[in-house]
Amino acid sequence: MSSSPGAILQHERLAKRVLLIGWDSADWQLISPLLDAGKMPTLERFVSKGVMGNLASLKPILSPILWNSIATGKRPHKHGIYGFTEPKSDGSGIQPVTSTSRRCKALWNILSQNGLRTQVFGWFASHPAEPLPEGVCVTDFFPRVSGPVGHPSALVPDSVHPERLRDVLGSLRVNPHEIEGDHLSPFLRRPAEIDQTTPQHQHLLFYLQRVLAQCSSIHAAATWSLENEPWDFAAIYYEGLDLFCHGFMQFHPPRMEGTNEADFEFYQDVVTNVYRFHDLMLATLLKLAGEDTTVIILSDHGFYSDHLRPPIIPDAPPNPAAWHRPHGMIALRGPGLLEDERIYGSTLLDVAPTVLALFGLPTGADMDGRVLAQIFKDPPKVAEIPSWDSVDGPHPAGIHPPDKQIDPVAAQEAIQQLVELGYVDAPGPDVQKTIAETVFEQQMNLATSYIDTGLPAAAVSILEKLSEKGETKTRTTILLIQAYLSTGQMTEARRAIDGLLADRSKLEPDVAARADLFLGVVLAAEGRDDESLELLRRAEAVEPRLPGLHNQIGSIYLRKRLWSDAERVFRRALEIDGDYAPACNGLSVSLLRQDRLVEAAEYALRAVGLQHFFASAHFQLGAVLARLNWPERAAQAFEMGLQIRPGVRVAHRYLGRIYGRLGQAEKARMHRAVAAVPRKKVEPKADQRA
Repeated sequence: MSSSPGAILQHERLAKRVLLIGWDSADWQLISPLLDAGKMPTLERFVSKGVMGNLASLKPILSPILWNSIATGKRPHKHGIYGFTEPKSDGSGIQPVTSTSRRCKALWNILSQNGLRTQVFGWFASHPAEPLPEGVCVTDFFPRVSGPVGHPSALVPDSVHPERLRDVLGSLRVNPHEIEGDHLSPFLRRPAEIDQTTPQHQHLLFYLQRVLAQCSSIHAAATWSLENEPWDFAAIYYEGLDLFCHGFMQFHPPRMEGTNEADFEFYQDVVTNVYRFHDLMLATLLKLAGEDTTVIILSDHGFYSDHLRPPIIPDAPPNPAAWHRPHGMIALRGPGLLEDERIYGSTLLDVAPTVLALFGLPTGADMDGRVLAQIFKDPPKVAEIPSWDSVDGPHPAGIHPPDKQIDPVAAQEAIQQLVELGYVDAPGPDVQKTIAETVFEQQMNLATSYIDTGLPAAAVSILEKLSEKGETKTRTTILLIQAYLSTGQMTEARRAIDGLLADRSKLEPDVAARADLFLGVVLAAEGRDDESLELLRRAEAVEPRLPGLHNQIGSIYLRKRLWSDAERVFRRALEIDGDYAPACNGLSVSLLRQDRLVEAAEYALRAVGLQHFFASAHFQLGAVLARLNWPERAAQAFEMGLQIRPGVRVAHRYLGRIYGRLGQAEKARMHRAVAAVPRKKVEPKADQRA
């Protein structure tokens, strides 16, 4: 299929230019105190003239998956990026995921084929550089520099497009060894007292040098290109915040148990000062962009910085993803957008459709996100096409041929950095074993994504096959149990739980607690609430930090009509994690049952604001709004819930009554008819997010 820009353009172009700035792991929990203290003045001025809000992430919370979902508006089973690494096509080993791994067009491809000039810098899995027509692509391999200052490693082939910019941009790369003591001092306390002869401090200080160098290299390339090359759309990805947090969040105040007090004194300001460093870089970007450019700042996830930080276990490698909080941040400013407002319910899947709308282009029906209509003063009427992947434009999209290969040396260096960060294990001498482990991780991530997407049956299929192959790792079993619970396969879930608990003495305490939680869910589904509560309380005594555990207890109290007990437990879950959407929803239910309607509405709104794809919360919001005699808004909430989970009869019954009150007879008849259809008997399902 081919088309011209005129044929595809469906509405007025709302943005002259769009600048998309990615701050990996940026989190309002860290940013807001800095804004209040006047320590991020650039961002403070930015949000005062625009909109801001949380940005819900996806599971698994892994950067290569998430940044490609941001760029495509699609979940991983559509875009094809399942983790950090993948097997090589010739079976000779593994390689980092690349731009050729992505199975669909990214924003810059769609915009390029429609004649817009695009620039992309450092995006996760962007190597080798895509040949964007009249555009610039600088890959995530570009900033990796090693060797002495006088003889740094060469710029990796295919890391810059067009080739004419290779030398000028390559000269802007920063070598870690160029960053000296005076450059590090603003990030540290009492740097002169740090004993640089010890391996630990040598490692931490060089880590700081290296990440600063990589961040500065991407920033230098981006600012030069924005100033010297024409552009309509630019996307810049800064990995620094995530890397700095992984390296230094254990030293962030308040001091964690297990953190050396002297080290805490030296490094406690690193994370805060790195945020301030990003604020300085933002000032330059905004100056280059100009007031007439629409600017979007976002992160793919947050980063735990409080009591929810994973405990430090001596001699045990940390799990990097365990530090990732499921809510990132978003802030937008530009002509036609609201000013000094908060938005709710946005997800990272909404970014790509919104950018297309800003350029007057339709969204793809196969995209999983939606246009953030709430950011506009006058929301546009956005058209839709089946898929941008089936549409050719008058200009090339800048996509590689399928046989494009990457430099093996560069691939090895990229894998080494992932090993150092703890995201992957070091490849061993057994190539086939390494490939098998990589495929296993990909399949686990894909199964996790299917559960998160609401397609648990697809996850069951993957996980059962892994089990058949002997992949009986504990986390595989736990994930399979979650999938069984989500599909209502309680018999299979019970069998898997019994297998996990066969020798409780060999289980880690947190694993045993989760197994008890899952068994409690099964017992509750069987109507054995008292037995379930006993198990859940035992799990609570072992692992009290699981908000899902308290949420399950609260759900049982709701069934037992113990409204005040349910309220107490849901509030306890929110004390652990104030952004836990299921507990907000449960609290709303308990408050509604106590006729505290305004409070119930507040928590229902908070639930859908935190987690948009949460059908039960939309239905709960509709019920509360109906009780508050706001029928139009109640109808909107129920309709949204049915978009996410079609066929829920109680929602259709509500809508039949609401539309009848509003005098919309045809809609009322339609919903009453659907509600009257007999429901097939199915096993109960459990939406368990431990």
